[in-house]
Amino acid sequence: MASSCNNTDILAWIQTLPPLSQWKKDSMSICVCSSNSSTAALTVSLAKKPSPQSLSLSILANFTLPVSLWISKPFHVAPSSSKLLDEDATHKLILNFIQDVLKYGPNKHISPINPLQIVDSTHLKDIFNISLLTLVFLVCIYEAPIDLRSNCLFALTAQITSPQSREASKMLMRLLGSNTEEQWLRCLCLAVTNWKMELKAAGNRVLRGPSPLFSHAFSTSGLWKVQLYCPVITMEIENSSGSVDNDLLFSLSYHQLEGVIQLNYKVTVNEKWVDVMVNVDNIRLDVIPLVSSKLLNERGAGASEKHFPSRISLQLTPKSQTDIISVSVSKSSENPKLEKEIERTIEGSLDAPHNLGLRVAAGETTTTVMTPWKFEEYAIGDSGSLNWYLYDTNDGKEVFASKPSAMSLFRPHAWFKHRYSNVHRPFTRQGGIVFAGDKYGDTVCWKVLKSALGKRMEWEVSGCIGLTYWPNKHRTLYNETRRAEFRETLQLTLS
Repeated sequence: MASSCNNTDILAWIQTLPPLSQWKKDSMSICVCSSNSSTAALTVSLAKKPSPQSLSLSILANFTLPVSLWISKPFHVAPSSSKLLDEDATHKLILNFIQDVLKYGPNKHISPINPLQIVDSTHLKDIFNISLLTLVFLVCIYEAPIDLRSNCLFALTAQITSPQSREASKMLMRLLGSNTEEQWLRCLCLAVTNWKMELKAAGNRVLRGPSPLFSHAFSTSGLWKVQLYCPVITMEIENSSGSVDNDLLFSLSYHQLEGVIQLNYKVTVNEKWVDVMVNVDNIRLDVIPLVSSKLLNERGAGASEKHFPSRISLQLTPKSQTDIISVSVSKSSENPKLEKEIERTIEGSLDAPHNLGLRVAAGETTTTVMTPWKFEEYAIGDSGSLNWYLYDTNDGKEVFASKPSAMSLFRPHAWFKHRYSNVHRPFTRQGGIVFAGDKYGDTVCWKVLKSALGKRMEWEVSGCIGLTYWPNKHRTLYNETRRAEFRETLQLTLS
């Protein structure tokens, strides 16, 4: 097994190094991850360049003879600066880390990145460290020798998902902007997928559940937003049936869940209490390929063989409930609509030459009219719960909690066949879903003591996303359902 070295604050280590004129050797190194079973270690090193007052930063596999896995662009060291790196050099290094992380992604077109001049110096260290640590993680997956890779990746995962790193990741995502954030997380999810596929092939233990790294949230005036990214391969299997062939396994594994949950909130001050009202603005879920369609067709069962959303459950809970008076929901429970059809038939037969026999039959059939998605809203204690369930319109069973019959898997016109092109599909053409406020804008309302005015309150948003695979075009009896859970904290001020 491997362990993290004690000091993973790389920027702090760099800034405590002596001036170049006092170095007794050409390079300085710090351990990022060491193996207890061998002398190998993963290190970050600073080395003098031949040109005066110039340095480069490297990631090394430190065996008896160090092996360079990655090297930065050279950067200038300001002679008059009290620190080895001034802010300009630090910004350039961060930009170098980000650009090289994005090169590991599935998209060869990388969005242009600003020179990060807006980075607040108070957060510079955290952003430097998380961007470098992410690069070390990817370099370890793709470049490190297998014995060092297998020893260090679990320790690196623990570092990246620590509370401090999570907060730094949130700041970095805000800084990058949504387009680059999307590319950044796809690079990470692709790397994790490759790592887990390697572990599965070797029969080793694998990651369980989504890493907290892949979800983050922020609060702004009147809006809460949660962003979700999760490789399908790391989601817990809820149920499965049948055996999966290698082509289908490749297609199902190389996708990831991406989601956006946007909630509007409004604070209204009444005579005796304060109303905090929250409603859905937008919920969007997509299952996105992590490799090209060409590769999915060549090595897999095709790009259309992938999971689809089958259940979304959200729970909103005030973290401190001493000021909460009550919670209420605005949507009533619905019963499915019923349509009755009366069918009458008259049959006549001639029983004898002079006798006419008539037989009259009357029948009644009842048809249930239902939409694929059903929304339910309810309160539990001081929590408001919002739930979306996908139903099979043929048999009325919830998809997340059931499996298709063997016969239905081979029916050419079953609703889940050609589910991304059929006119009656319950998904977008890309295979995702959008729940907007025009239909799901119902409100969860908390009544809060008026004495809480001026307080900054926290709400916990937790949820479970379910994805299901039923065959689309591929001929197989295999089906499965997976789930991913998340938990984030959002704030509002009662005013």
